[in-house]
Amino acid sequence: MNKAFGFALLLSFFILTTKGQVDTLLVQKDSVSILPVPVKDPDSLLRIINLNPYFTLQVDSTLEYDLEINRLTHQYFWYLKNAPIGVRIDKTTGLLYFKADKNYFKSGKLKYDVPYRVEIGVQNLRDATDRVESHFTILFYSTEVVVSKLKPTIGSNIQLEEGDSLRFRILCEEGSFPIEQITINSNLPISNFQNVSKCDQEFRWMIPYDFIRDNDTARQRLLVLQFIGTDQFRNADTATIRISIRTGINYPQKNLEHQQVVTEIRKYITNLKLTFYVVSKNIKTNKSTRTGFDITGSSTAMVGTILSTAGESNSAKNMGKVLPSVGLTLVPVKEAVSPNKVQEQNTASQVRGTIKRLDYMLTENMIIGDRDPDILNKTRKLRDELKQAQLQLVDLPLVEFDPRYSQQDADEYFNNPKVNKNYKLKVK
Repeated sequence: MNKAFGFALLLSFFILTTKGQVDTLLVQKDSVSILPVPVKDPDSLLRIINLNPYFTLQVDSTLEYDLEINRLTHQYFWYLKNAPIGVRIDKTTGLLYFKADKNYFKSGKLKYDVPYRVEIGVQNLRDATDRVESHFTILFYSTEVVVSKLKPTIGSNIQLEEGDSLRFRILCEEGSFPIEQITINSNLPISNFQNVSKCDQEFRWMIPYDFIRDNDTARQRLLVLQFIGTDQFRNADTATIRISIRTGINYPQKNLEHQQVVTEIRKYITNLKLTFYVVSKNIKTNKSTRTGFDITGSSTAMVGTILSTAGESNSAKNMGKVLPSVGLTLVPVKEAVSPNKVQEQNTASQVRGTIKRLDYMLTENMIIGDRDPDILNKTRKLRDELKQAQLQLVDLPLVEFDPRYSQQDADEYFNNPKVNKNYKLKVK
């Protein structure tokens, strides 16, 4: 009994001792897990304590703003990044200074109603890692509204002709607010032009040849172009250009007309050369026949004269008296067989002169380049010369085609020196 009691008492003591150790371990474990993590003081981090994120300044006003940090300032220096012109800061004290001078805006270095982002920072003089950077925005405005103006790169009064090309740019002189839209007004309807809707764009227009109508007695029209530029507040500026347009030469069409007249003249010259070749050949054949008759008549008369004077017999003398009369009778025979072709000779001379004159006119009135300013007069002279030549030879039957002759034969015959000699003027 006593042993059992002693064993129970010992067991109880062991259990209590073990439980106490377990509790102690649990308490220690819990005490380790709830220890607070040390946190630095918020004021120990470098920061700018009075930075204003947004500044708005009026023109000709002054900004002075003293920036502060949560440290002693004599150990730090201040700096700026991407600052607009005129914005300064005292690197020692952190005093931000700016004067919004109007000259900055007139010269275009600064603009109204444009937010400028400025980077600002402060750094420890001894520890480069001890620094902080931030930014603020500054905007400038003006109570005086300066209207932006349009500046065309061309004069206000221009004189052009049909077919000319008109090209110029519309520049903008910006004032308080930039021009956002440009509208074009015209007193006359125009088409196929390059529109201008913003600054620094180019206006292009090719003046058509039918811009001036045929019933316009003045032969000139005034085109007024108005370029109206407006900003976001509908402040407008107008640039006016007056274009005086005269009747121009439609060079592509006039070149074709000149070429057509030249082709007609060359064709007419070709027919005239062939006609001259045929007429001149007939005159040459007739001349050979008449020359044969002249030689025969002269020989007969000469033989009769010799026989009548030197003949011994009476029959010879009588024959000599008859032969001169035979020579005389050959003259009407010649006229009947080969009559004089004075008209043909004159016609050949006239045809030859016409060909020479037309060749000279072609050389004198040839066009120079694609835009010959005298093309109208040259075409008119050629057309008048062709009409005059056709009227002079209106009764002449032109030989346009003859299988017996070729155009090459006619050209060679016309330029033959022997033929030219027969038609030259002989001066004694």
